[in-house]
Amino acid sequence: MQKWCFMNHQNPVPTVDIIIELVDRPHRPIVLIQRHNPPLGWAIPGGFVDYGETVEAAAQREATEETGLQVELIEQLHVYSDPNRDRRKHTISIVFIATAKGEAKAGDDAKDIGIFEPWCIPTNLCFDHDRILQDYWRYRHYGIRPR
Repeated sequence: MQKWCFMNHQNPVPTVDIIIELVDRPHRPIVLIQRHNPPLGWAIPGGFVDYGETVEAAAQREATEETGLQVELIEQLHVYSDPNRDRRKHTISIVFIATAKGEAKAGDDAKDIGIFEPWCIPTNLCFDHDRILQDYWRYRHYGIRPR
């Protein structure tokens, strides 16, 4: 019988990102966090999926930990898997669109929090979040899904 050893095998790390639309405000602005840990800058709320956790549960947990908001996941936008999307390690992000109401508060590894309309997004976005937000707005305004 052949014995398999996976001790030196590396796999991409699963993550989630959550585009949170505040539905109780005009124009449905989105929530971004300013990261407390490197890489520094603004980011879509999100983080690593824990072992034994579904990606949906991870998305809800990360959204609450980083923004204090209880979110409703509306749909999955896309999966982003470019090996260079996170310089720390190869990650795969499942990106969700979610809605929430209320006041967001920075928590967990968020240094600050911001509510942004599409025309005033910060330029110092982390990871590939500029691409994700471009895909999101293209989908929201024109119904074109990312490829």
